[in-house]
Amino acid sequence: MTTSKVQIIEKIFNANDQLAANNRQLLDDKKIFAINMMASPGAGKTSLILKTIQLLAPRVRIGVIEGDTAPVTIDADKVIAAGMPAVQINTGGDCHLDAAMMRDGIAQLPLDDIDLLIVENVGNLICPAGFNLGTHSNVVIASVPEGDDKPYKYPNIYRGIDVLILNKMDLIPYIDFRQDYFSQGIRIQNPKAEIIQVSCRTGEGVQSWCDWLSAKVNQVKG
Repeated sequence: MTTSKVQIIEKIFNANDQLAANNRQLLDDKKIFAINMMASPGAGKTSLILKTIQLLAPRVRIGVIEGDTAPVTIDADKVIAAGMPAVQINTGGDCHLDAAMMRDGIAQLPLDDIDLLIVENVGNLICPAGFNLGTHSNVVIASVPEGDDKPYKYPNIYRGIDVLILNKMDLIPYIDFRQDYFSQGIRIQNPKAEIIQVSCRTGEGVQSWCDWLSAKVNQVKG
C-alpha cells in the first residue's frame, strides 16, 4: 500500500471518528444509552432485540436502527410491530454501518421518547469492528451453531466489546460446542468482556441481558 493510500484511509477514519463523537454527544445530551449490536448473519440479533422489547417495554423506551445491505425493511417492520420506533438504513452494499449512516438514522427517530437505542449492525464479523458509530457500548452476539472457534478466527471484533451474548444455548445438547474453548478465546482477546448465555427460543438468560441493559440506562439517566 502506498503512502497516499494510507493517508486517504487515515482521513476516512478520522472523519468517521469526528462524526461518531458528534453522535455520542447528541445521545449524551438526550440521556440515551446506545449499543452497537454486531454478529454474523443468523446469530439472532433481531430475535434478541424483540425479546428485549418484550421484557423491558414499556418501562424502558427503545428505539432501533437496522442496518442492511439491501433496501428491505423486514427487521424494522418487526420492531415497529412490537410497538417501538425503528429506522432501516440501507448501506448500499457496504458490509457495515458508519458514523454518517448512524447520524442519518438518529435524525429519523423521536429521541425525546427513547431511553435505549439499539443499533443492529450489518451481519458481518469483520467490517463493523473498524467503524466507531458513537454508541456507548459494543455487543457481539455469537451462536452455538456457528462453532466454538469464532474468537480465534475473527479476533478483532471481540477486542472492543463490553458484552458477548452466546445465543441458542438450547442447542448445546445437539451440537459439538466446547464452551470452555469458546470462553477462553474470548478471554484471550478481551478479559473484561461480560459473557451472557441466552436462548431467544426458550427465553433462557435473556433476563440477565435485560438487567445489564437496565442498569446502563439508569446510569445514563442519572
